[in-house]
Amino acid sequence: MRLLLTSCGLSNNTLVEALRDLLGKPFAEANVVVLPTATVAEPGDHGWMLDDLARLRALGWNELSLLALNGLPDAVVAGRLARADVVYATGGNHYHLARSLSPELFDLVAEKVWVGASAGSMIFSRALNAHSAAVMGDLADLHALGEQDVTSPFARFDWYLKPHLHSPDFPDRDDAWAKNLEATAGFPLYLLDDDSAVRVRGDEVDVVSEGVWQHHR
Repeated sequence: MRLLLTSCGLSNNTLVEALRDLLGKPFAEANVVVLPTATVAEPGDHGWMLDDLARLRALGWNELSLLALNGLPDAVVAGRLARADVVYATGGNHYHLARSLSPELFDLVAEKVWVGASAGSMIFSRALNAHSAAVMGDLADLHALGEQDVTSPFARFDWYLKPHLHSPDFPDRDDAWAKNLEATAGFPLYLLDDDSAVRVRGDEVDVVSEGVWQHHR
Protein backbone atom coordinates (compact mmCIF):
# COMPACT_ATOMS: atom_id res chain seq x y z
CA MET A 1 0.00 0.00 0.00
CA ARG A 2 1.25 3.49 -0.92
CA LEU A 3 -0.53 6.43 0.69
CA LEU A 4 0.13 10.15 0.88
CA LEU A 5 -2.36 11.42 3.44
CA THR A 6 -2.21 15.19 3.30
CA SER A 7 -3.99 17.90 5.25
CA CYS A 8 -4.58 20.18 2.29
CA GLY A 9 -3.60 18.45 -0.90
CA LEU A 10 -0.31 18.94 -2.73
CA SER A 11 0.37 22.30 -1.11
CA ASN A 12 4.16 22.40 -1.49
CA ASN A 13 7.04 20.91 -3.46
CA THR A 14 8.03 18.49 -0.70
CA LEU A 15 4.64 16.78 -0.96
CA VAL A 16 4.79 16.76 -4.77
CA GLU A 17 8.19 15.08 -4.63
CA ALA A 18 6.89 12.55 -2.09
CA LEU A 19 4.12 11.66 -4.54
CA ARG A 20 6.60 11.40 -7.40
CA ASP A 21 8.69 8.98 -5.34
CA LEU A 22 5.68 6.85 -4.38
CA LEU A 23 4.49 6.71 -7.98
CA GLY A 24 7.86 5.68 -9.38
CA LYS A 25 7.35 7.07 -12.86
CA PRO A 26 6.80 10.49 -14.48
CA PHE A 27 3.43 12.14 -13.97
CA ALA A 28 3.15 12.49 -17.75
CA GLU A 29 3.04 8.68 -18.02
CA ALA A 30 0.43 8.20 -15.29
CA ASN A 31 -3.34 8.47 -14.94
CA VAL A 32 -4.99 10.04 -11.91
CA VAL A 33 -8.65 9.62 -10.96
CA VAL A 34 -10.23 12.16 -8.63
CA LEU A 35 -12.93 11.21 -6.12
CA PRO A 36 -14.91 14.40 -5.30
CA THR A 37 -17.34 12.44 -3.11
CA ALA A 38 -16.47 14.08 0.21
CA THR A 39 -16.68 17.56 -1.32
CA VAL A 40 -20.16 17.25 -2.79
CA ALA A 41 -21.50 16.28 0.66
CA GLU A 42 -20.11 19.48 2.21
CA PRO A 43 -22.22 22.65 1.96
CA GLY A 44 -20.92 26.08 1.06
CA ASP A 45 -18.37 27.36 -1.41
CA HIS A 46 -16.22 24.73 -3.13
CA GLY A 47 -13.66 27.04 -4.66
CA TRP A 48 -10.97 25.51 -2.47
CA MET A 49 -11.45 22.16 -4.21
CA LEU A 50 -11.00 23.77 -7.60
CA ASP A 51 -7.75 25.30 -6.33
CA ASP A 52 -6.62 21.86 -5.14
CA LEU A 53 -7.45 20.32 -8.50
CA ALA A 54 -5.68 23.12 -10.37
CA ARG A 55 -2.48 22.29 -8.45
CA LEU A 56 -3.00 18.61 -9.21
CA ARG A 57 -3.66 19.18 -12.92
CA ALA A 58 -0.57 21.41 -13.23
CA LEU A 59 1.63 18.37 -12.59
CA GLY A 60 0.95 17.30 -16.19
CA TRP A 61 -0.75 13.92 -16.05
CA ASN A 62 -1.36 11.67 -19.02
CA GLU A 63 -5.02 11.63 -17.95
CA LEU A 64 -6.99 13.26 -15.15
CA SER A 65 -10.58 12.06 -14.69
CA LEU A 66 -13.39 12.49 -12.15
CA LEU A 67 -15.21 9.50 -10.68
CA ALA A 68 -18.56 9.63 -8.91
CA LEU A 69 -18.78 6.74 -6.44
CA ASN A 70 -22.53 7.02 -5.94
CA GLY A 71 -24.94 6.10 -8.72
CA LEU A 72 -22.56 4.32 -11.06
CA PRO A 73 -22.59 0.52 -11.33
CA ASP A 74 -19.97 -1.20 -9.20
CA ALA A 75 -18.27 -2.61 -12.27
CA VAL A 76 -17.88 0.87 -13.76
CA VAL A 77 -16.36 2.23 -10.54
CA ALA A 78 -13.94 -0.70 -10.35
CA GLY A 79 -12.98 -0.32 -14.00
CA ARG A 80 -12.27 3.40 -13.65
CA LEU A 81 -10.16 2.80 -10.55
CA ALA A 82 -8.28 0.00 -12.30
CA ARG A 83 -7.30 2.40 -15.10
CA ALA A 84 -5.71 4.85 -12.66
CA ASP A 85 -2.19 4.91 -11.25
CA VAL A 86 -3.13 7.48 -8.60
CA VAL A 87 -6.42 7.91 -6.72
CA TYR A 88 -6.90 11.45 -5.38
CA ALA A 89 -9.67 11.84 -2.77
CA THR A 90 -10.72 15.43 -2.10
CA GLY A 91 -11.70 17.13 1.15
CA GLY A 92 -15.15 17.61 2.61
CA ASN A 93 -17.27 15.20 4.65
CA HIS A 94 -15.12 12.15 5.38
CA TYR A 95 -18.07 10.22 6.78
CA HIS A 96 -19.86 10.41 3.43
CA LEU A 97 -16.69 9.29 1.63
CA ALA A 98 -16.30 6.36 4.05
CA ARG A 99 -19.84 5.12 3.51
CA SER A 100 -19.55 5.57 -0.27
CA LEU A 101 -16.52 3.28 -0.62
CA SER A 102 -17.09 -0.46 -0.70
CA PRO A 103 -14.65 -2.57 1.36
CA GLU A 104 -14.47 -4.86 -1.67
CA LEU A 105 -12.53 -2.11 -3.47
CA PHE A 106 -9.62 -2.30 -1.03
CA ASP A 107 -7.54 -4.84 -2.97
CA LEU A 108 -7.87 -2.71 -6.09
CA VAL A 109 -7.08 0.57 -4.30
CA ALA A 110 -4.09 -1.05 -2.57
CA GLU A 111 -2.42 -1.45 -5.97
CA LYS A 112 -2.53 2.32 -6.55
CA VAL A 113 -1.05 5.40 -4.93
CA TRP A 114 -3.76 6.98 -2.79
CA VAL A 115 -3.51 10.72 -2.18
CA GLY A 116 -5.91 12.11 0.38
CA ALA A 117 -6.68 15.77 0.88
CA SER A 118 -8.18 16.35 4.34
CA ALA A 119 -11.31 14.13 4.33
CA GLY A 120 -9.66 11.85 1.79
CA SER A 121 -6.91 11.16 4.34
CA MET A 122 -9.18 10.29 7.27
CA ILE A 123 -10.91 7.07 6.23
CA PHE A 124 -8.20 4.48 6.93
CA SER A 125 -8.44 4.48 10.74
CA ARG A 126 -10.05 1.71 12.76
CA ALA A 127 -11.04 4.53 15.14
CA LEU A 128 -13.38 6.06 12.55
CA ASN A 129 -16.67 5.79 14.46
CA ALA A 130 -19.18 7.79 16.48
CA HIS A 131 -16.81 7.93 19.48
CA SER A 132 -14.03 9.61 17.52
CA ALA A 133 -16.61 11.93 15.93
CA ALA A 134 -17.61 13.06 19.41
CA VAL A 135 -14.00 13.47 20.53
CA MET A 136 -13.11 15.48 17.44
CA GLY A 137 -16.22 17.66 17.58
CA ASP A 138 -17.42 16.21 14.27
CA LEU A 139 -20.79 14.80 15.26
CA ALA A 140 -22.61 17.46 13.21
CA ASP A 141 -20.78 16.21 10.08
CA LEU A 142 -21.69 12.63 10.92
CA HIS A 143 -25.35 13.44 11.53
CA ALA A 144 -25.68 15.86 8.59
CA LEU A 145 -26.48 13.03 6.19
CA GLY A 146 -28.64 11.06 8.58
CA GLU A 147 -25.96 8.77 9.98
CA GLN A 148 -25.55 7.87 13.66
CA ASP A 149 -22.37 5.82 13.30
CA VAL A 150 -19.76 4.98 10.69
CA THR A 151 -17.01 2.45 10.07
CA SER A 152 -13.95 2.68 7.89
CA PRO A 153 -14.21 0.83 4.57
CA PHE A 154 -10.42 0.37 4.62
CA ALA A 155 -9.68 0.01 8.36
CA ARG A 156 -5.91 -0.46 8.38
CA PHE A 157 -4.44 1.74 11.14
CA ASP A 158 -4.90 2.17 14.88
CA TRP A 159 -4.05 5.86 14.56
CA TYR A 160 -6.42 8.62 13.50
CA LEU A 161 -5.40 11.55 11.28
CA LYS A 162 -6.83 15.01 11.90
CA PRO A 163 -5.92 17.80 9.43
CA HIS A 164 -5.66 21.60 9.49
CA LEU A 165 -3.62 22.13 12.65
CA HIS A 166 -3.00 25.89 13.03
CA SER A 167 -4.99 26.60 9.86
CA PRO A 168 -6.52 30.09 9.57
CA ASP A 169 -9.61 28.41 8.13
CA PHE A 170 -10.00 26.41 11.38
CA PRO A 171 -8.96 28.88 14.10
CA ASP A 172 -9.99 26.54 16.92
CA ARG A 173 -7.32 23.99 15.95
CA ASP A 174 -4.56 25.47 18.05
CA ASP A 175 -2.12 23.97 20.56
CA ALA A 176 -4.74 23.95 23.33
CA TRP A 177 -7.07 21.99 21.05
CA ALA A 178 -4.29 19.53 20.27
CA LYS A 179 -3.45 19.07 23.94
CA ASN A 180 -7.10 18.39 24.75
CA LEU A 181 -7.32 15.78 22.00
CA GLU A 182 -4.21 14.05 23.28
CA ALA A 183 -5.78 13.82 26.73
CA THR A 184 -9.24 12.62 25.64
CA ALA A 185 -8.90 10.63 22.41
CA GLY A 186 -7.90 7.22 23.73
CA PHE A 187 -6.22 6.32 20.42
CA PRO A 188 -3.02 7.44 18.64
CA LEU A 189 -3.23 10.68 16.66
CA TYR A 190 -1.46 12.44 13.82
CA LEU A 191 -2.28 16.16 13.79
CA LEU A 192 -1.11 17.84 10.58
CA ASP A 193 -0.88 21.41 9.42
CA ASP A 194 -1.66 22.26 5.80
CA ASP A 195 1.94 21.69 4.65
CA SER A 196 2.25 18.16 6.04
CA ALA A 197 1.30 14.58 5.17
CA VAL A 198 1.56 11.08 6.59
CA ARG A 199 3.30 8.81 4.09
CA VAL A 200 2.70 5.06 4.09
CA ARG A 201 4.83 2.60 2.12
CA GLY A 202 3.87 -0.93 3.06
CA ASP A 203 4.53 -1.23 6.79
CA GLU A 204 6.60 1.97 6.90
CA VAL A 205 4.87 5.11 8.17
CA ASP A 206 6.50 8.54 8.38
CA VAL A 207 5.67 12.23 7.97
CA VAL A 208 6.75 14.54 5.16
CA SER A 209 6.36 18.22 5.90
CA GLU A 210 7.34 21.80 5.25
CA GLY A 211 5.29 22.84 8.29
CA VAL A 212 4.42 21.51 11.74
CA TRP A 213 2.80 18.31 12.90
CA GLN A 214 2.27 16.26 16.03
CA HIS A 215 2.17 12.55 16.71
CA HIS A 216 0.49 11.50 19.94
CA ARG A 217 0.83 7.87 20.92
